[in-house]
Amino acid sequence: MTAQFTAEVDQNEYLPEGGRVVDAIVTVTAQGGDLRTASPALSAAQVIMVDTSGSMAMPGTKIAEAKKATAVAIDTLRDGVAFAVVAGTAGAHMIYPGDTRMVPANAQTRAEAKAAVSRLRADGGTAIGRWLDLANFLFAGQQAEVKHAILLTDGQNQHETPQDFQKVLDACEGKFICDSRGVGTDWVATELRKVASTLLGTADGLEDPSELPAAFRAMTEAAMGKSVADVSLRVWTPAGSTIRFVKQVYPQVEELTGRRVEVSARIGDYPTGAWGAESRDYHISVEVEPDAVGEEVLAARFSLVSGGQVLTEKLVLARWTDDTALSTKINPQVAHYTGQAELAEVIQDGLKARDQGDIETATAKLGRAVQLANESGHEGTAKLLARVVDVVDAPTGTVRLKKQVAGVDAELTNVRSTKTVRVKKKQPEEG
Repeated sequence: MTAQFTAEVDQNEYLPEGGRVVDAIVTVTAQGGDLRTASPALSAAQVIMVDTSGSMAMPGTKIAEAKKATAVAIDTLRDGVAFAVVAGTAGAHMIYPGDTRMVPANAQTRAEAKAAVSRLRADGGTAIGRWLDLANFLFAGQQAEVKHAILLTDGQNQHETPQDFQKVLDACEGKFICDSRGVGTDWVATELRKVASTLLGTADGLEDPSELPAAFRAMTEAAMGKSVADVSLRVWTPAGSTIRFVKQVYPQVEELTGRRVEVSARIGDYPTGAWGAESRDYHISVEVEPDAVGEEVLAARFSLVSGGQVLTEKLVLARWTDDTALSTKINPQVAHYTGQAELAEVIQDGLKARDQGDIETATAKLGRAVQLANESGHEGTAKLLARVVDVVDAPTGTVRLKKQVAGVDAELTNVRSTKTVRVKKKQPEEG
């Protein structure tokens, strides 16, 4: 059974006389799809990239838990799913199978793969782009509808240039999905987010190596649960209009504007990857030609498409009014996600300023982040921010930078900066 898609639009469609900008939040929900029970299931392939650099042995729990996690991911694969395991150092090496190919999961190949993984040793450097390049080569030989990779590292991408890293990411874009994870204290949030953003996956850090098996299981289950592949968000706009931006704003902020693929002069597709049973929110902002008071126009048509089939569709409207009570009303969803996008930006800017020694900018940016997290009820981000600043007054964003901050605390705050929450529900008043 494939997923059934529905969509809802939240917006204030009323514009003041001469108004041009239309903002809408579109919530898309897919229900009922699950590859593990779908018949027939989508074909899938998975590559697991495990950092085996020397630092993975310091402490040894990292490599030990990474082996357990890889075994768990292998056991989570459906029968018939093509898979391979890659060891990442300053190069990339096949762990299973022994040659450069993928094999279908079954009882025999799972046992062989887990035996090969159990023999992994930590020794060498880190060049993440080379790991991804090998994964891309492996996936190129597969016709699978869902191609998913897991990338685990505990260190910085030291043994290749940023230009080489970017070149590989550009070559991999659109070819497969990759979830990136950091473990230990020396990984770099911006590198993990870059991998996840380019390859339409997720990024996160794990504070304790013992969290790895559950994380690998969850990522593999999510991949196995995809039931619609290569889904694009399609936006039609009327003649004379301009798309200001298109963003995914839940479950994490992802800028999609620059990824537009032209269908026609007025229609563009934005990639969203594969879907299972899940819900995502998108913020669409369009500048339209103003019309007369009382007129209503179609500002945009939003749809999700896959393989030429329209999965769901919604309209974004604009109408002009001289009633200021209507035109000045701020839609709570639009306001919330505008704040969430700003929250991600100021966290990243604040931490960058902190690293550069710009205390004034860092304090201002991270103070604003504390204020936004407090306003939106984003408790997870508020707790992470409290690791890097002393909060004097959350509602006003008054903070002091902590003098001593564990490196991993700053990286966790950074890597999770794009994670969002939905509008905080108001508690009913007691009466």
